[in-house]
Amino acid sequence: MIPLDKSMNGSGACGNCRRATVRSPPCRSEAAPVLGLITLTFLALLIEAMLGYPDWLVRTIGHPVTWMGRLIAMLDRVLNRESMSAAKRRGAGALALVVIISLVGAAAATLEYALVLLPFALPATALAASSLLAQRSLYAHVRCVADALEHDGLTAARAAVSHIVGRDPEPLDQAGVARAAIESLAENFSDGIVAPALWLTVAGLAGGAVYKAINTADSMIGHRTPRHEAFGTAAARLDDLINLPASRLSALLLIAAAAVTKGASAAGAWRAVRRDAPRHRSPNAGFPEAAVAGALELALAGPRVYGGIEVADALMGNGRRDVSAADLRAALALYVRADAILIGLMGALALLVAVLG
Repeated sequence: MIPLDKSMNGSGACGNCRRATVRSPPCRSEAAPVLGLITLTFLALLIEAMLGYPDWLVRTIGHPVTWMGRLIAMLDRVLNRESMSAAKRRGAGALALVVIISLVGAAAATLEYALVLLPFALPATALAASSLLAQRSLYAHVRCVADALEHDGLTAARAAVSHIVGRDPEPLDQAGVARAAIESLAENFSDGIVAPALWLTVAGLAGGAVYKAINTADSMIGHRTPRHEAFGTAAARLDDLINLPASRLSALLLIAAAAVTKGASAAGAWRAVRRDAPRHRSPNAGFPEAAVAGALELALAGPRVYGGIEVADALMGNGRRDVSAADLRAALALYVRADAILIGLMGALALLVAVLG
């Protein structure tokens, strides 16, 4: 929470009056903390959309996600022992998650408190919070896949898509690469943008950082592999829980974007979300994936290969499976509009709270 102002307490009494007049101290509007959090998120979204996270900064100090990743990897090495029973490994995974949340939450809260002491506390905190968002980098990574499909061939496209998906890219043909990139774009719009923005709005920098830590833990240890099926149970289940609101909001944003995107169908997106999203193996990923599939008349998801193992899944959308680079460009255009709507909504909400408060 970013305190915007300090209340000034006051009370008074007439010097020689026989009865003191008690005055209520003027206090800060109850809307001020809410306005601070909403404005924080709005500014963070704007900063990340315009600037991203600079490559030179990654080379110099790394990125918050990589710092979290090192902590998670260390706990995985120390606590996740193959000699342990499944029950003990689940307990060890839960302990690891508590340590991750505690350390990341404490570090972020300390940073937030320190930033509040600066003359420009809110912009400084928003700059830090922008590192928890991925609007610009997500667009750049998916655009690289489209560029590779159009100009560099299938091998280059597989290499490009391997940076944004967890599945094995080698069995993918051109349509499979394009589908994988669109699915990743849709899911990461929810996980990498809408969800951290939502938790920033709810609980400030610490809330956004803790969300990111849980989400990173799920991406690293939340898989159903022999090593992580038990150890990653707590991370996977908590990640599912904290992403429930954002996944639904992401679908609504994509439906709204389809309404203002040439060639996209908002009605088709709505039908696909209602029909297909609940059938996805993930309680969350199906919502943005179905929205994009329905908007662009595609069929996404379905059976996929992870680590050499085919994973069954329902189809999202009932359109074409033969997806091209042009469809990937269309998905990027839809994403840009959905992200702009999110930023606009946060700005409008901040203005509304300021006026009403």
